[in-house]
Amino acid sequence: DRKREALAAGSPIQPIIKDVGEIYSRLLDHRPVIQGEIRYFVKEFEEKRGLRELRVIQSLKNTIFEAHEHVLPQCEQAMHDSLGEAFQRLQAANGMIHRLQEREHEERKRQADELMAREEKLVAHRQEFMKGQQSKRAEVDEEHRKAMERLKEQYSEMEKELAKNIAF
Repeated sequence: DRKREALAAGSPIQPIIKDVGEIYSRLLDHRPVIQGEIRYFVKEFEEKRGLRELRVIQSLKNTIFEAHEHVLPQCEQAMHDSLGEAFQRLQAANGMIHRLQEREHEERKRQADELMAREEKLVAHRQEFMKGQQSKRAEVDEEHRKAMERLKEQYSEMEKELAKNIAF
């Protein structure tokens, strides 16, 4: 702007340039207005907001102190009491579950023992049955052998008689 004014200082255009500069600064150059608004905002924020923030921080400090001094110990005591009771209940439940598991284990063991006894009984019965079958087979074989011998004797006698009858 100063260079323009120096160039146009001796010319008749100087008043026009000066008027254009003023119009420009009023209409298009918003820096002074914005700077004024910024100063006003900062001043209002610091004065009004600063005290309000201080009160809020003080209130938070009081609330935290109250919670630390009074509420926290009460909560700790309530938690300790409740956890103690819950711990006792859990121990009782654990004991009951342990007894149930022992009963179930004993029942399974009893059933396994009964099964083993039945299996042993069946094995003994099967062995006895097989011995009986072997003796019966031996008897049947003996009877078969005797029957075969009788038949041989009978056929040999029949052959002898047939031979006698043929000789006649």
